[in-house]
Amino acid sequence: MNLCRRIKAWRFLTGLIVLGFLLVSSGACAREAETTGSTTTGTSVPATETKATTEALREPLDVFHLYAQAWERGDYASMYALSEASLKERLDESSFVQRYENIFQGIEATNLVVKEVESQQGNPALDRLDENTALISFQVSMDTLAGPVVLDDYQMRLVRESVGDQLDWRVSWQDELIFPDMGSQDKVQARILFPRRGQLYDRYGRGLAVNGELITIGIAPGKFEAAKDEAIPEMAEILGISEERIRRIVQDATNPDWFYPIVTLASDANDLSARLTAFDGVLYQKTAGRVYPAGASAGRLVGYIGPITAEELKNRPDQDYSTTDMIGKMGLEQVYEERLRGHKGGEITLVDSESGQLKDVIARQEAVNGEDVALTIDVKAQIALEEAMHADAGAAAAVNPLTGEILALVSTPSFDPNLFQTYVPDAVQQTWNEAEKSVFINRFNTTYAPGSVFKLVTAAIGLKAGTLDPEEALPISGKNWQPDASWGNYQITRVKDIGRPVNLADALLYSDNIYFARQALRTGAEAFAAGAADFAIGEELPIAYPFSRSQLSNNGLSNDVLLADTAYGQGEVLVSPLHLALIYSTLATEGNLMKPSLELGLAQPQIWKEQAIEWTDVPLLAEMLTQVVENPDGTAYTRTPAQNRMLGKTGTAELKETLDDTDAEENGWFVAMNIDQPRLTIAMMIEDVKERHGSHYVVPLVKQVMDQLLDE
Repeated sequence: MNLCRRIKAWRFLTGLIVLGFLLVSSGACAREAETTGSTTTGTSVPATETKATTEALREPLDVFHLYAQAWERGDYASMYALSEASLKERLDESSFVQRYENIFQGIEATNLVVKEVESQQGNPALDRLDENTALISFQVSMDTLAGPVVLDDYQMRLVRESVGDQLDWRVSWQDELIFPDMGSQDKVQARILFPRRGQLYDRYGRGLAVNGELITIGIAPGKFEAAKDEAIPEMAEILGISEERIRRIVQDATNPDWFYPIVTLASDANDLSARLTAFDGVLYQKTAGRVYPAGASAGRLVGYIGPITAEELKNRPDQDYSTTDMIGKMGLEQVYEERLRGHKGGEITLVDSESGQLKDVIARQEAVNGEDVALTIDVKAQIALEEAMHADAGAAAAVNPLTGEILALVSTPSFDPNLFQTYVPDAVQQTWNEAEKSVFINRFNTTYAPGSVFKLVTAAIGLKAGTLDPEEALPISGKNWQPDASWGNYQITRVKDIGRPVNLADALLYSDNIYFARQALRTGAEAFAAGAADFAIGEELPIAYPFSRSQLSNNGLSNDVLLADTAYGQGEVLVSPLHLALIYSTLATEGNLMKPSLELGLAQPQIWKEQAIEWTDVPLLAEMLTQVVENPDGTAYTRTPAQNRMLGKTGTAELKETLDDTDAEENGWFVAMNIDQPRLTIAMMIEDVKERHGSHYVVPLVKQVMDQLLDE
């Protein structure tokens, strides 16, 4: 007995037949369908789960439901099995399955639902044309790369055909069951519509991160082959890269007529491009790319974009990213990524394969371009500060004191973000690798010990608490002091003994640590902490850009030594340059601490903390800090005066690991604000100033930038 007869005998004995043995082509032996179908959501579903009894094929609606369920699961093999014999004569199962997979994976179909629909006249979806023919109207809905799609005008023709010794209903399959109006020679084309990335502008509309044009240099292997031995060494020298970098690309270039990219150049590198394309087989193409007009001056502020990594993709499962996307890697490009990136669209079309003519647009969803963001940053301030500091490691912030608008945020040393859109020469990479101070550390959003620039806060706290009388002169002798022997060997030191009792004006002018330590002890830890909170010490800066939170101490002002050290900006107090710029700006706003803003035009200037300094104390403190700059005895005095009058305070912060550490490095600070119609406050910190006149090293840098910007 052959296999077909054994199957029929088994069917007769059991009375219940698995669907896979029934679904056969005309004249062929039945075979069991054990294919595993791939669902539109990516879940594999065994075809055996869709097998049905003979009775399930005796009504056309039952066959439709089996077909619909298989389609929803992506079980295309079972759809094939439910089709009439004539399909199997002209198309094998593998080709059928492959076609469906190519189409529905290509359009990124998910959540596919198939259901019958009534006609416009309200008739049932099933229309029995005769005893062997039926029509079913149905609808298919799905999510695709072109957005949600609902297609209402499907019609499935079902016929009864003989299978063995009975008549069963089968799907009379035609191409229209893929998409309505689709012909056998039509192709489904799907393409993603990419959005334009939003651009970043400064307050005057000057570009910080813009979409521009780059030059890609590449080779055509067929023409380059003869010239490569001479060209590769010279190209490597011109570009400042190793020959090996070029040779690897050339070795992998297998198609003689294709364009293989070597490097990308900035759009203004026309001379360099001309030198490279002078070699036979070296070509160029204009390509779209990201351009950073401020270069290294805004490197750490703006950041850059780059190819998304596997980890980044994994962390964004529902955010419409793909392996070929670019994403903000740091800085503003990362902070504003969601707003800048936009959202992809898509288009699904039917195209006549012979003529190439568009036949139908199945679905189209326009891309949503990214949002342009206008910032409060002033590119000229950004560049001026970076150029003044670029030889040193440090950080700076500039703000408009009246509004809290951030005009510049600088971290040095810096890097040119354009290199990440073009290429990094070997010498630059080596410099980065060997640098003692990394260009990729963001210093402006970090908090530091402020040193004596914190004395403005201590003075304001004492005045507000009523424990500090500005006219009272404290008798202080020598350069060292401690309240009693309970401090052991630890003493507070000051730079200069002026030979007389010290009042507030003297203490600010000469930056007397002992005076401020004694005033803080008078105020007491509780009142001092409350006064610091009036300056938002301990709070996050309320802007989108991430900043380290300032702090007064690690776990409270637990002892008098810590309280005393905190008074002159040592101890455990930490503040960022931006926060200090805002603090000094209170002297232009009648004592109110303004809320910082980084984005232009979001809201009117807002007060963050009212009366951080009592308004009645502002004129006194402003005059005293003006003397720090203009009085020859002041720590911020320079023989060559600034062209614009300013108030300010210097600070030298020792980076001690212990109280007894005498070899610690020092950071130098200067915070200044112009006083005639105040419109610019700058806080600058430079690392490692111990052997460079301490904080006084920073003073001329700030004055230079202040004059440059105010005069413009």
